[in-house]
Amino acid sequence: MNARRLTELSREEALELLRGVGLGRIVFTEDALPAIRPVNHLVDGDAVVIRSHTGAALTSSVNTVVAYEADDIDPKEHTGWSVIVTGIAREVTDPAAVERYKSLLRPWVDRHMDRVLRIHPTFVTGFTLTNGHPHGVR
Repeated sequence: MNARRLTELSREEALELLRGVGLGRIVFTEDALPAIRPVNHLVDGDAVVIRSHTGAALTSSVNTVVAYEADDIDPKEHTGWSVIVTGIAREVTDPAAVERYKSLLRPWVDRHMDRVLRIHPTFVTGFTLTNGHPHGVR
């Protein structure tokens, strides 16, 4: 098996990769325990935007710290990338912004999505995994 090289990404590089995919996982607290849900997203500026519905467990994360993770890892080669955004989830309440996000971000489940959440990142981290040894060292 080839060695893998892990390279840390800059904030800008990580956000650019995140813009290129539409599915990730939000990590939040539910009843004092960690919870994870797959959701689709878009990146607007440096904020991650997701849609949800009233009564969903993740709507309890409004005004709290959450993490959002997305990746593209080849299961056979074990190469690719992963990005994590950590920040405060806020509900989008401006009607024009809500309508804009509804038009740009289609739900991937068959359910009425009436809530829009925006994660304002405090931290953006990420890495790539590539084949090979750093600097040609074996």
